[in-house]
Parts: sequence; structure tokens; C-alpha cells
Amino acid sequence: MSDQYVSCALYKFVALPNYVALRAPLLKAMTDNQVFGTLLLATEGINGTISGTRESVDTLLDWLQQQPGLENIDCKESFHSEIPFYRTKVKLKKEIVTMGVEGIDPKRSAGTYVKPADWNALIADPDVLVVDTRNDYEVEIGSFANAVNPKTKTFREFPAWAEQNLDPKKNKKIAMFCTGGIRCEKSTAYMKERGFDQVYHLQGGILKYLEEVPKEQTLWDGECFVFDNRVAVDHDLKRGSYDQCHACRMPITEQEMNHIHYQEGLSCHHCFGSIDEEQQQRFAERQKQVKLAKARGEEHIGNAALEATARRRAEKSAEKKASRDRQS
Repeated sequence: MSDQYVSCALYKFVALPNYVALRAPLLKAMTDNQVFGTLLLATEGINGTISGTRESVDTLLDWLQQQPGLENIDCKESFHSEIPFYRTKVKLKKEIVTMGVEGIDPKRSAGTYVKPADWNALIADPDVLVVDTRNDYEVEIGSFANAVNPKTKTFREFPAWAEQNLDPKKNKKIAMFCTGGIRCEKSTAYMKERGFDQVYHLQGGILKYLEEVPKEQTLWDGECFVFDNRVAVDHDLKRGSYDQCHACRMPITEQEMNHIHYQEGLSCHHCFGSIDEEQQQRFAERQKQVKLAKARGEEHIGNAALEATARRRAEKSAEKKASRDRQS
């Protein structure tokens, strides 16, 4: 079966005063079910992307459904032949998507959801300003036609850009979008706080749009950057044509990998000359470990990731048993 693994991007803005205590049981639920990926927890909710078999992902989603406040989490799924993550992590954060502005609460004030089926009509309206809330390297490989590119390096830069470029008196209607819906939900909440009235955002983000809108009707141009080892997906939500520089994490094409400044795992034309000596040493060590993993036959992310995890658990169990036997 070529598409035997599920990737699930999920988030929910919800008050989680016990988010610190939730970390350990959530991590256990992920590892027990061999679910890979990273989930972020903060007082404002949960965010991240996970991947595994259909059964393992469903089991984890059922577990989340049983946790107070985490019912009915927004999810977007895609299917592929490999698990696009190497590890399983649960991280504690101040924000589940970092904007850096105090007091912004999407639960209290956010823009109007627009379903993917209605998005084309909205952004075709000449009175609507369409804003891509993602970062410059994401926009570069794909976006909606005529969308404004804020050219931000991080989401933290978005409020300053909006302050300088958007005016409630001039921009009466604004439509925003992002990868899975979380950044545009927070950015529309910020815009509402600034006095903008008619603010809309694409429900489920680009991923839900690609899932539901037929290619013959699409207004999407290019590929969609995703935050895992697939780098980007096409309109069928299949792995796209981009690779990634493992030093600066920028998406790069096969042609760019022939650039004189490209060194696998160490640099590309985007970051060459900007990496300090300590980073270079760290990246070199990481690339060494990647090569060692390949030599062990663990180059595939999908089955090999699962098999390697199971094998190492079995080895640890055998070592503990041998130690007990020696002591008895």
C-alpha cells in the first residue's frame, strides 16, 4: 500500500491551565502508539503535526478527545508512503504559534471563517485585500494569485508589517490565509483588536483548500510548504518537488542543490557565509549521524523509523533482563 501513513496537522485555541502536567501523559500516548511528530502545548492551546498508521493516529486523536478542553480539535490529513518525522516530541511553549503580542485571544475575537468552497468567490472580489500570513520562504514556492506577500522572516514580524501597511480606514475587507489555519486565526484576532471590521480567514488553511477544492477550480499556484521532511506538498497533497537545506531549513530545488555553495547538511546558497563556527560543527556532527543511520539501513523515514524504534526498545529490554539475570 503506497499511502499507508497518515500525517495529521492539528490545532485548537483553548484555555489549558494544566498544559505542563499534560506533557508527560501526551508524550506517553504518542510513544505507546508509535506516533511521530511534534506537538506544542501552551496556556492558549495545542498545535502541531503528527504521523503514523491510520490506527495509531486515530488512537491518539481518541485519547486527545478524552482530555478536557481538547475535544473536537481541528485536523487536516494527508497520506503518503513514509512517515515524515524522525522523532516524537511534546514541547511546552508560551504560545502555540508565536506572534509575541500580549493579550491576543482568538477565542474572544477573531475573523470570520470562510470555507474552502467559498474562498474563490471571496478573493475574486476586487474590494478584498488578500494577505498571505506565512513567511517569505513559504510564499516563494506557492500562494494564491494576487495575494500580498508581507515578506516576513518569522510570524513575530507580522504585527509590525500590518501596523505599517494596513489601515482600517482604507482596507475595509481583508482575507487572510496560512498553511493550516492557526496563524491566520491569530492574525485576524490581532486585526480585530486593531479596529478592522471585515476580516476573513480560510478555514482549515491551504491544506484544507487543497483537499476540498478540485484542481480544475483552484486559484492556488505552486506548492505548499509543510513543516516536516516532505518540505512541500502539491495540489494532491503528495510530496512536492522541493528538498530542504538542513542547515537553514530553507526549501531548495534540485537545480539549487548543484549550486557552488551547497554542501549536504551544511549550507546552501541562502545561508552560505552566515553560519558561525559553532553551528558549522553542530551541523557537521548531525550530518555524520545521518550518514551513520543510512549505513545501518535506517535511511527510510517510514517503516524504518518504526522498526528502528521497536528494535531499540527490544534491545533495551534485553539489556535490562540480562542485567537482572547477572544479579540473581
